[in-house]
Amino acid sequence: MLTAKSLFQEIIDDDESFRLFCSIAASGETQGGWENGRIAALVAPGMRELAPKITRHGADEDKHGRIFQALLRKRGLEPVPVPPETDYTMLLERRGIGLAHEKLRGDRPLTDRDVIVYLAHSRVTEQRAADQMDMLVTYFGDHPELGKAIHMIDNDEANHLAYCHEELLRLARAGHGRLIQTTLRESALVEIQVYRDVSLAVMGHMGRILKWPKAKGAVLAAGIHGMYAYERAAGWHKMISLRMPERLDALGGPAVPAPAF
Repeated sequence: MLTAKSLFQEIIDDDESFRLFCSIAASGETQGGWENGRIAALVAPGMRELAPKITRHGADEDKHGRIFQALLRKRGLEPVPVPPETDYTMLLERRGIGLAHEKLRGDRPLTDRDVIVYLAHSRVTEQRAADQMDMLVTYFGDHPELGKAIHMIDNDEANHLAYCHEELLRLARAGHGRLIQTTLRESALVEIQVYRDVSLAVMGHMGRILKWPKAKGAVLAAGIHGMYAYERAAGWHKMISLRMPERLDALGGPAVPAPAF
């Protein structure tokens, strides 16, 4: 029976598909680390109190990139170039979600609006990341090769999501509620499209590596399109709701190191 667990098991059991999976994941996390580092350096003067938390967020993302690279090294594998059609972060930026890299490469301070856009975008993408890591922990939390890594990343993603909820609610109380809700909605609707396209591209590459029959590829594609249809109709609401998290001040300290990786 074709399930999410059996599918991922196939991917991690084969060196070439595992190599592509870890390369894509490491690239995205490293890119996120750079973005957060630049945002922390340029954060709006009136929001400087957020800089340490943004720095911590970036440090966590950098750590995740190193973890995926370490998983490759443990198998004696080298990273591969990330196919552009699977580059989630780049495709989101091209669709105008988040802060443009051109702006982040400059030295002009960000505005309050920029920081709110960053937080709203992060709330959407961190929801996706947290959901994916929860799924991996459910199926592979006790895996001898991956278990420790995915538990560590899962905990960090939960912290990131809590931080976004808490800071956006604080800013909403300060009078930015309309901008926050508008940005959340726009980000979520674009994100589900990009996630669908990236998922189709990744499954296409995995299918070629693992030599899946056409019928299996068609079933997987239909499942991805079905998930998109659900998210387009109703599922995206989960990405824009805000509630006070149980983990308060989740990014209030230094990044937790990962010496094993």
